[in-house]
Amino acid sequence: MLEPPSGGGRTGAATADSRLMSIGTVLSLLRDEFPEVTVSKIRFLESEGLVEPRRTPSGYRKFSAGDVERLARVLRMQRDGYLPLKVIRERLDVLEGVRVPDDGADADAAVPALGGAGEPEEYPGEAPGADREPEAATAVRIGRDELLAAAGTGEEQLEAWEAYGLIEPLPEGGYDAAAVTVATLLAEMARFGIEPRHLRAMKTAADRDAGLVDQVVAPLRHHPNPDTRQDARVRTRELAGLATRLHSALLQTALGVRLS
Repeated sequence: MLEPPSGGGRTGAATADSRLMSIGTVLSLLRDEFPEVTVSKIRFLESEGLVEPRRTPSGYRKFSAGDVERLARVLRMQRDGYLPLKVIRERLDVLEGVRVPDDGADADAAVPALGGAGEPEEYPGEAPGADREPEAATAVRIGRDELLAAAGTGEEQLEAWEAYGLIEPLPEGGYDAAAVTVATLLAEMARFGIEPRHLRAMKTAADRDAGLVDQVVAPLRHHPNPDTRQDARVRTRELAGLATRLHSALLQTALGVRLS
């Protein structure tokens, strides 16, 4: 379990301040899940407005548990979704209501969401229990107007996406975080003249991939052993990540380009 440095028995503002972390400590925490992250990367994300650490009077950065969790979210979106920073920033704006508090008071509870007890590593083979989602991102529900604002699009465009099955509201109404990501990406592609009808093949391919993953994990998901059912969720996420990276690699190969 990852924990920030303890402030001993002090209380109040002194305790909160003691739980703020240096950039070196943040780097150590993040590297459990993101081995390639560097101090320069963290500073770059700060310069892009994706995290706003506090500054000491002498100018040193001090990060709260909320800052660390936000950085982890950004890095996951880059790693697993290949999302540009503009899209990540817009998605975080929508999900801001579930962000870990920034005052350091809940640091002990927040930081363990990183690393081995949180999202799985970039490669498969994580220990059971790694699929406990720290972000509760999929539990977020936003309204239609909020989705339109996040994607920067209009009602007519959203209706077209829904007509082609590219966006689907939740059964109880509203939209989840995945819909925000899809809508934002669809809006970006629309700038290049790509219409919903052009994307039917991509949706069909995604449905086929989902069917393949489901076929692999179905025996585990229906197993009477709860640990095995837990493993089914872990493997589902691992296979989804592998399928995403494979699709990206195949597309780059077909186009003869390299994505940064």
